Amino acid sequence: MTPGRSSLAPLRAAQAFGLSVAALTLGGLALVSGAGGSALGASGGAAPQFTVLVAGRDIVYCYYRQPCKDQNQRTGLAQPPNTDTVMLVKVSGSAVKVLSIPRDTNVGPYDPSRSKAEQKINSQYFRGGPEALLRAAETITGEHVDSYVIVRTDYVERVIDALGGLDVTVPEGGIEWVDQAAGVNLKLSPGEHHLGGKDGVLFLRVRKGFGDDYGRMDHQKQALTQLAARLRSAQGLAALPTILGGIGDGVETNLDPGLLAALQPSLGRLKLSFATLPTDTIPGTFNLAVNPKRLAQVWGEAPVSPAQGQGAAVLVVDASGAALGPALAQALRAAGYPQVQVQSAPVSREPSQVFTGDAVAEANELAEALGLPRLQGERFPVRSGEVGIVLGTDAREALAALRALGAAQAESPTPASPTQDAPSQPLETP
Repeated sequence: MTPGRSSLAPLRAAQAFGLSVAALTLGGLALVSGAGGSALGASGGAAPQFTVLVAGRDIVYCYYRQPCKDQNQRTGLAQPPNTDTVMLVKVSGSAVKVLSIPRDTNVGPYDPSRSKAEQKINSQYFRGGPEALLRAAETITGEHVDSYVIVRTDYVERVIDALGGLDVTVPEGGIEWVDQAAGVNLKLSPGEHHLGGKDGVLFLRVRKGFGDDYGRMDHQKQALTQLAARLRSAQGLAALPTILGGIGDGVETNLDPGLLAALQPSLGRLKLSFATLPTDTIPGTFNLAVNPKRLAQVWGEAPVSPAQGQGAAVLVVDASGAALGPALAQALRAAGYPQVQVQSAPVSREPSQVFTGDAVAEANELAEALGLPRLQGERFPVRSGEVGIVLGTDAREALAALRALGAAQAESPTPASPTQDAPSQPLETP
């Protein structure tokens, strides 16, 4: 799909967070409490500083539709358990940065004399366990990684149910995934659905509607933002026994979950940002090589000057149901952002957020000013140099000041420039 103003489809599957949901949930709970196998959380109440690997793996089958009794065995398998969802979570006090690593990323320099598949990061877990996967992530990113959290799909089912299920939007054409060998029979018509854990896991793993692996990773980031908001609620805290109960039963980790007393006060202070590992295709293969220069741009701390930030083009997608978009646009223009467009969208419960492709520093500036999560990805519907802001229903409270501004606008309306405010348009689906 070509990025454009009229396309909201890539934003409408915000609940699709795949295996990474449970991984980041469990890892995040331990992280915000300062837990870790090789704890880097400073003593004496100082802010924690450490990095953890989170990844999702499949259930292993020994025979047709028959899971192995020992889910940790490495021989006699019908199919090896790859880890197609791999992320680094870097904690620095209340700042939590998440880096998605594409499954086809090559570990170290490409070696044409070796199997292409065995050089990809998604094969490292089966070949050498969680420690091998951790070392591969270190090689690719250059980051020291302190701990790991690896989860199975059956654990994800339990977490989804504990968090109340998934509200999802199925794209035009619907979704059909039938695989009798794996016991899969998922058929969903276009539109809104509420899914329990079993169907939720299947929906999260299917690619239709996402375009490719990069699109799926972008949606995972959006939904993990929503998950973090849920964990702040009474429902999220009530799910802790299920989440923590997975240790040893669907979860491999060297994190210590015994230091969760500080969980509740920490959650309210988290500042989330997400990025995708930049890569280049290795000629003659489907393997991907990390692009170190671009990695520093999306994963680093590049500052932005006021002049640079205010020169960025901004797209406001108003799905708040409270007409907050025009008020935000007015505020942004008053703050020195002349290029602001507003697009109306159907009301959405997805969390409000700032997103971009390559304008990372500018997106950081706006996210900080608005107090919203910042997402960087490869398939968000923005142009190069543009920053998007999605306003969901949570913006009615999170950005309550906009309602008063909107009311003032309604009393003395001024015609909007056609180059600044775009009318509501029908959704496009991939």
